[in-house]
Amino acid sequence: MFFLNPAVLFGLLAASIPVLIHLLNLRKLKRIDFSTLAFLKELQKNKIRKIKLKQWLLLALRVLIIIFLVIAFARPALKGVAIGGTTSAAKTTAVFILDNTFSMSVVDNKGSYFNQAKETIKELIKQLQEGDDAALIKIAGSDPEETNSTNNLIDFSRRVDETEISYASGFLHDAVIKASKILSFSRNFNKEIYILSDFQSGRLAREGSLSDLSELLNEKIKIYGFNYSGKEVFNLGIDELKINTQIFEKDKPISFDITIANHSKQPAEDAVISIFADGERSAQQSVDISAGGSAAVTLEALIKNTGFVNVYAELQDDEIIHDNRRFASLLIPPEIPVVIFADNAEDASFVSLALTVSEKENPLRITRKSTNQISSTDLDQYKAAVLIGTQNINGLEKFKSFLNEGGGLFIMPGNNSEEERYSSNLSELGLPAVKGTAGEKNRQVNLSVFEKIEYEHPVLQNIFADEEKSRKGSEVKRIESPQIFYHFKISTEGKGRNIISLNDGTSFISEYKYGKGKIFLMNTAPVLEWSTFPIKSIFVPLINKSIYYLAFINERGGDYLAGETVNINLGSRFLPQVKIQRPDNAQEFFKVDNGREAVSYRQTNLAGFYKIYSGEKLYEVFHVNTDPSESSPEYLSSSEFQEYLRRIKFKGTFIEINKNENPREVVLQARFGSELWKYALMIALIFALIEMAVARSTRKEIVMDN
Repeated sequence: MFFLNPAVLFGLLAASIPVLIHLLNLRKLKRIDFSTLAFLKELQKNKIRKIKLKQWLLLALRVLIIIFLVIAFARPALKGVAIGGTTSAAKTTAVFILDNTFSMSVVDNKGSYFNQAKETIKELIKQLQEGDDAALIKIAGSDPEETNSTNNLIDFSRRVDETEISYASGFLHDAVIKASKILSFSRNFNKEIYILSDFQSGRLAREGSLSDLSELLNEKIKIYGFNYSGKEVFNLGIDELKINTQIFEKDKPISFDITIANHSKQPAEDAVISIFADGERSAQQSVDISAGGSAAVTLEALIKNTGFVNVYAELQDDEIIHDNRRFASLLIPPEIPVVIFADNAEDASFVSLALTVSEKENPLRITRKSTNQISSTDLDQYKAAVLIGTQNINGLEKFKSFLNEGGGLFIMPGNNSEEERYSSNLSELGLPAVKGTAGEKNRQVNLSVFEKIEYEHPVLQNIFADEEKSRKGSEVKRIESPQIFYHFKISTEGKGRNIISLNDGTSFISEYKYGKGKIFLMNTAPVLEWSTFPIKSIFVPLINKSIYYLAFINERGGDYLAGETVNINLGSRFLPQVKIQRPDNAQEFFKVDNGREAVSYRQTNLAGFYKIYSGEKLYEVFHVNTDPSESSPEYLSSSEFQEYLRRIKFKGTFIEINKNENPREVVLQARFGSELWKYALMIALIFALIEMAVARSTRKEIVMDN
């Protein structure tokens, strides 16, 4: 037993007052005999003894009354014992850490782990009293109100009811740090942390993030752990949705690689995985996955629309549904503006024809200009540019800026391009210099042909004139090589990637990165004086594919995990007010300040597609996915969690509460507060009543005897 107000115990000194008064009344007086009193009868000795006994009883009662009154005001309490009606009246700050990650969506015979945790919190706050305060910390996501405690328990209960499972993940250790900081500012005697979680092992703490919390979590702190796990969970999750295709075209399929993980201890048979494009199922496949294993599936989705295309892969429902979809977004613009610069119009004739000869609806919008118009052209209006020849160019600063912003540039020599001038311009862009020339224009002497071809490059996929099977059944890809009469000798020098090489070891077409953009470099002019390339069947599809590739390579939407902050680039394209439409179709608005280049968006607690509008125009789409580590139903043991508490140097008391136990009873027994002041006060009152009765009886006997 201990006392909540031990300083009051100094009042026990007052118990000596009745003793002092009694002793003073016993002092001997001088005896004087009166002859007139001789007729009085001699008092009986037994009555005298009786009166003295009652006087001693009165003394004891008065001392006890003072003692029990002082004890009552000192507020005695019994540790670890709960007596009905005696719970501590000491003020309490209770911080509730609620695990709202989607692993808590598992359902057992008592309902979902998450709803059980919410009901436990509402049950526990019923025992809080006036003057107590509470705080709610959610493991997933952030809430501006969670850093403060409140004594409005009705409002607090409402906040608990409104809390929902998040698609975001989080770490328990981060929540413990927040809770400890809240308690550090509290002046209440009771300081308690309630952790309501499934204690998922992979989400305890970031690697290397554990720190010494002994100053915050001292010996006065109590941590109550409510563990809701225990069921063997069957769960499959989509860990990755990867876009294989790098050239996006309307009415053509796009290939996706899908990685599915089996987080269960039992195998999955005939698990169905589907791919959807703009809400329509495009393909599906069944797959078997071993227990604890994973499988990769490739599916294709036919894209029927232009603009932003929303794609997701989906698994059939299991015990955790939040990880059964994974999202990706891509952009197929209704039109692709392309500008062609050439020293001479004739140099660009075959390239222009190749980009406009499509039988189907052609999204390419071609603008033809002379190279001496580069300085007056706004390249920001175009997705890709073709530069043929370098004779009339004075500096390439505009192209550098264009490439840095994600544009694509295809560079070819013109019919009259000179080696030195062409090499100088390439060097200005950080490209390999020309190392001489080979052959002669218009002469079939020392002809060069294709030798090495990177068939896996996106621009060379599915465009071959002839495909046949080898004797072993493997696919052989063949491409008819043009005759190269004359070309500049260019090698990548480790700076780029060869797409097609000639038999003399030089690069016919190569690819280079520049800023956010890409450059294609060809060593032969697209004219018949240099080669037969413009009249070969590969010319049209190769030129088209190259432009699509250069224009689209940077058009994919951002891929973020739920809960992450998204930085939205504004530039000059947005109106003063921007609207974001969330996956649940809820809308949020925010103002765009003049000169502001980006805005941070943090409300990414839902997985799916977020659409950004300026006015009525859709400007951007980004997609949010779940963290695959949240899908694993592996849980901490009691000893592992206590080891965690040891590592953060927790000095207080940890009480683990089984989900089958009554939480209120366990907390009451574990709390330091079964107070006995009511009993002490009651005993003092009983002694006072007895004292009054004894005193009255004693006075009557003394009067009668007199």
